[in-house]
Amino acid sequence: MRILLAGPRGFCAGVNMAIESLRLAIRLYGTPIYVYHEIVHNRWVVERFRDQGVVFVDDLAEVPERSHLLYSAHGVSPEIRRMAAQRRLATLDATCPLVTKIHNQAIRFAQQGYTVVLIGHAGHDEVVGTMGEAPEVIVLVQTLADVDRLQVADPERLAYLTQTTLSVDDAERIIDRLRERFPDIAGPAKNICYATTNRQEAVRTLSDRADLVLVVGSRNSSNSQRLAELAGSAGVPSYLVDGPDDIELDWFVGVETVVITAGASAPETVVQQCVALLRNRFDAGVESCMICEENVRFALPEPLRSVSD
Repeated sequence: MRILLAGPRGFCAGVNMAIESLRLAIRLYGTPIYVYHEIVHNRWVVERFRDQGVVFVDDLAEVPERSHLLYSAHGVSPEIRRMAAQRRLATLDATCPLVTKIHNQAIRFAQQGYTVVLIGHAGHDEVVGTMGEAPEVIVLVQTLADVDRLQVADPERLAYLTQTTLSVDDAERIIDRLRERFPDIAGPAKNICYATTNRQEAVRTLSDRADLVLVVGSRNSSNSQRLAELAGSAGVPSYLVDGPDDIELDWFVGVETVVITAGASAPETVVQQCVALLRNRFDAGVESCMICEENVRFALPEPLRSVSD
């Protein structure tokens, strides 16, 4: 068996920043420390921090007044920020700057009198936070059918934004349909974040050489799900696994070439555990296939920039 280890894979700059922020916050403030939602959508990361005394909450009522609270990489709505201030919580914002950019674009379009079409998945933390910036003018669409049903008061004052972790192909199809129906619709120059785009491009490029694609990532990770779907849409069997315990050896009967990749919140240590399993059971060789380089870094929240190891 041959393993093609896709690159880029795994942690993106936003995830690195959020995880480092929480690690340093523990060092600076001790535990318990609270995080609104999961810091990133990965079971291994969340469990590791929970074992260190981090408390993940979906309701700020669970956070004692004056506690330290960290916002996850996916961002929060203004209402959450208001409630945190009301409870006198000491907050740290680990929102990915690319998500913050979407928030700012939503605010700007709303202030200019636009109706904003947000392309994304209902209930996803990022979508909930973005829609909270201007709920009275933001409309969520998930499918082409949603676009076909869309009714707006002023088609000439219409804009679109996207969740950062969508399938590039799916998002482009919806954007094209929006432009067909509303030729004057405004939108950003770039839609999906660089890391999501790069990981999808690596899978798209390598799938032609694969008998099977293994995606390491948790099921509540949107970008990990999109990687598995992308390989499947190319006709290649694909599996999304949290780690080596999820791998079924029967999948690999007759398989000669396996592509392994990882969602943007999946740790490289777990990727290597999956690689080790296939090397041990199938005497697999490993070839690194780097499609493009990533050199993006995001600054830590201000209170943590002076904390050192």
